[in-house]
Amino acid sequence: MRRPVPRLLFAVVLATAAVTASAGDLVVSAASSLTDAFQAVGKAYEAKHPDTHVVLNFAASDILLRQISQGAPADVFASADQTAMDKAVSAKAVDPATRRDFATNALVLIVPAAGKLSITGPADLIHADVHRVAYGDPGSVPVGRYTQAALEASGLWKGVSAKGVLAQNVRQSLDYVARGEVDAGFVFATDASVMKDKVRVVAVVPTPRPISYPLAVVAGSKQQADARAFGDFVLSAQGQSILRTFGFRAP
Repeated sequence: MRRPVPRLLFAVVLATAAVTASAGDLVVSAASSLTDAFQAVGKAYEAKHPDTHVVLNFAASDILLRQISQGAPADVFASADQTAMDKAVSAKAVDPATRRDFATNALVLIVPAAGKLSITGPADLIHADVHRVAYGDPGSVPVGRYTQAALEASGLWKGVSAKGVLAQNVRQSLDYVARGEVDAGFVFATDASVMKDKVRVVAVVPTPRPISYPLAVVAGSKQQADARAFGDFVLSAQGQSILRTFGFRAP
């Protein structure tokens, strides 16, 4: 597998750094694919709870869990897959009684909008004229785990992973494709919609396991009541309406 291009290192450092919060802030650590949606959710929540300041921390789900386990401030953990949340439960990093699924998504294959290669689906990625394919690192990024599982199921993993450019989160994979630094990439459908002018979706890729997003209250949270209230808001009619606006589907 290829390493990510060096000039993106600074962005990676920013994405994986733990957030700094003041006492009383409600810190929501959420998967990178939730960036735009949760920014809107956070503003709407603050509008209904003017005494609460929501601080959002976005990164790959496993990176967020690592931050939480190492003592970084967090009150709510929202993951892009069940695997990361399972790890959080096993590590006693979250309260399992508060775990709830709040959204679903889809895996898509994208190419640069100005790309000249004939790529219509994952099977085309093993062709000789395709050299670089971006996807999240399966070891720490949910979209990478979904990608690996999907390609293994179709017998394409070995051929595609040989051309792999590993991304530290799904938005980095999107950026690689948008800038034309790779021939294609795997992201969530909601991420592709953020850059419709720079990337083109060529296929929706079936995944062996549905793409679902769980959230839970962090076990060490000092804002337990607010954290539960935030989870309630995400699952409320207003919260779900906001998520739909950004392409997420109901759990």
